[in-house]
Amino acid sequence: MADFSEYKNVWVFCEQRQGELQTTDFELVSEATKLASELGCKVVGLLLGDNVKGLANEIAGYGADEVVVCESPLLKDYTTDAYAKVLCDMVNEFKPEVLLIGATNIGRDLAPRIAARLHTGLTADATHLDIDTKGYVEYLRESSTIDVDNTTFDWEDRNLKMTRPAFGGHLMATIICPRFRPQISTVRPGVMKKAAFDSAKAQAVKVIEPAFELSADDIKTEVLSIEKAANKLVDLIGADIIVSVGRGIGKDVEKGIALAQELADVLGGGVVGASRAVTDAGWLDAAHQVGQTGKTVHPKIYVALGISGAIQHTAGMQDSECIIAINKNETAPIFGVADYGIVGDLFKVVPQLIEEIKKAKVA
Repeated sequence: MADFSEYKNVWVFCEQRQGELQTTDFELVSEATKLASELGCKVVGLLLGDNVKGLANEIAGYGADEVVVCESPLLKDYTTDAYAKVLCDMVNEFKPEVLLIGATNIGRDLAPRIAARLHTGLTADATHLDIDTKGYVEYLRESSTIDVDNTTFDWEDRNLKMTRPAFGGHLMATIICPRFRPQISTVRPGVMKKAAFDSAKAQAVKVIEPAFELSADDIKTEVLSIEKAANKLVDLIGADIIVSVGRGIGKDVEKGIALAQELADVLGGGVVGASRAVTDAGWLDAAHQVGQTGKTVHPKIYVALGISGAIQHTAGMQDSECIIAINKNETAPIFGVADYGIVGDLFKVVPQLIEEIKKAKVA
């Protein structure tokens, strides 16, 4: 077992693509500041690439105390071999206690590879993180059916508590890694709140440029070109307005989706989301899904049309600034998290709502 006294600080792998940081980086650095505060340590960003040192200030602006920068022409484009080698070398040299990686396509490829090489555990697709047991218990009180008042907890436990959906989102599992370090978790994009940018902290960042070895012989693949698809993507995570549909559109699916899109448009360029029931039925594809097994969103306005409000769905949207629910069942759980609720048939209510919004815009 590792000597835990050698491991310190919370590290965040800061993913960049063609010289541009990803939004997930800022979410993870912001979350890392909370964990580091509980551990009494620093937040360190790890940045790999070619000519990327200038991005360090941006990472620091969201909470990093230090940024470790590894630059090489061989790191310009992501390859599993190169990034895994350098990242593992950095972990072995600096020994972070916690390592967070975004659960992006790159993160999901990279994290299991380095966990295996470092002989440590990995929790994939986490949606909640805690160090302090008291904070974890409060999370359980709000988000689970566990009788926390009659449950025994180890209040001195300082392991990272990594919570993620399990069994298709029907259960939430909390995983710890008590025997190995670092504790590694990939974190679902959009679930952690991005802090406000701090210009003073950005300018005060300490940049570390360690020596490392990387040669073409270490890389078994070659990136010939990067082709960007022109397909229209559903940007739920970045949307300010989301209108989601649920099983309630079942009597006329096409009309229900069309009404949701029209309402999203009149509200100001919103996007259409969906509950898992809708994507399972094939009415909309999985890119639209909001919830534990879909995307976690924090829009300014979230409208739920015909969505009952099962915990698997509300866990993915309950932190929206304003939630509006329309459902003909007055006892639907969605009304418990809604700021405004309308009891009625969405096929009657939504057209009226659209007309009133149009009138208000004209006025």
